[in-house]
Amino acid sequence: MKKYSATKSGVLEACEQIAPRRDRYIRRNWYYYQNLTRFYRYNIPEGSRVIEIGCGTGYLLNALKPSVGLGIDFSPAMISRARENYPQLRFEVADAEQQLPDETFDFVVISDTLGYLSDIQSAFAQLKNVCHPGTRIIISYHSFLWEPFLWLVQLLGLKMPHRRLNWLNRNDLINLLQLEGFDVIQAGRRFLMPLYIPLISWLINKYIAHLPLFNSLCLTGYIVARRLSESPAIDKPVVSVIIPARNEKGNIEEAVKRVPEMGARTEIIFVEGNSTDGTLDEIKRVCEVNHSQRDVKYLVQDSKGKGDAVRKGFAAATGDYLMILDADLTVPPEDLPRFFNAIHSGRGEYINGTRLVYPMEEEAMRTLNLMGNKFFSVMFSWILGQRIKDTLCGTKVISAVNYRQLAANRHYFGDFDPFGDFDLIFGASKMNLKLIEVPIRYRARTYGDTNISRFKHGWLLLKMVVYASLKIKFKA
Repeated sequence: MKKYSATKSGVLEACEQIAPRRDRYIRRNWYYYQNLTRFYRYNIPEGSRVIEIGCGTGYLLNALKPSVGLGIDFSPAMISRARENYPQLRFEVADAEQQLPDETFDFVVISDTLGYLSDIQSAFAQLKNVCHPGTRIIISYHSFLWEPFLWLVQLLGLKMPHRRLNWLNRNDLINLLQLEGFDVIQAGRRFLMPLYIPLISWLINKYIAHLPLFNSLCLTGYIVARRLSESPAIDKPVVSVIIPARNEKGNIEEAVKRVPEMGARTEIIFVEGNSTDGTLDEIKRVCEVNHSQRDVKYLVQDSKGKGDAVRKGFAAATGDYLMILDADLTVPPEDLPRFFNAIHSGRGEYINGTRLVYPMEEEAMRTLNLMGNKFFSVMFSWILGQRIKDTLCGTKVISAVNYRQLAANRHYFGDFDPFGDFDLIFGASKMNLKLIEVPIRYRARTYGDTNISRFKHGWLLLKMVVYASLKIKFKA
């Protein structure tokens, strides 16, 4: 074993001594650990490949029900206990600052461990050994504001004794992650009331803890990060552009002419939605005329609504990247390469257009709609924990691999979204995909009328704010 410094050797000695009583302290503080487990379970689907750095006696790793679980701790006594408790999982004695195994995992869990490391940057550097392009690193830690309280409950014997080497705030940790080539997706605070008082603790932690001011006082901070890719994950990607079309006859031919070729091949799929102006006949004509020059095809909706059209189009798409383009062409098809570059470079994993940066053409968006969009952007940014300026821009991009995973886990939110936008936004948020927005110049329609009813759909959006708050923000 590596020879530790005097400071770190003291931490190791304390861990060795506390190992026989570690599980007893977990049972004594069951409310805290139950809440912590719910947080990680929300972010980590069962059956994932998970490595926990600083696993202790293995309680949290086992609770995540991984298909492959590896626990790392520098305390032999902790690892011995973990092996006894959970023989179905793997546990190894190792120093995370020195060497991690060359084996990749879907999730890296670091729960209240960073305070015991003498060189956090070296530990972050080692994480590269266990990360593939889709790996998510989830870190939880205690706020420095709570140090006096934690010291007091430790003195009273209510909390496991510990010897910390450092206290770092959120900005310190984000900086260290960025130094080692990691990209922070989300960072926040949670859990305001660690003591269990029936009803009161539930009310405080589920609702009050997420409100401004109160949130800054929370006990636990968390960060979700990913490793930045040095090269595109897909060398020569195929791009599928899905175009939902209802009463858009005058825009069909223009759409095919203006959608540029991207990647190795670009597939255009119209999804016609029971039009009354001859849109379906026009799509058939355009597909026939262009079949020798462009990969153009069409589908007809069995149901109705843009959400249904998007899901039908995505299911039929053969591309590596899936794009949505509204058939009204208010988002110029010529801007699609910007979305392609954002996802192909790895800078983003869920790409969302935003119409609220550049000035719009006159009559492109009515004033009331603009005000509503800005209100919802503030609300959804707060709910999702990632900045999103324009939730209803029709142009969005996600990889086929991530979409299939999103669709497989759609049961968490259910079939709630007639628009199709929020099914993707909420699903991408739960998967902790990196959200990037691409500003576009929003144009006025040249054919037809909008299919959006500002009051009817505005009411639906308000209901979605409440729904998303309960499923995402107030999930604890």
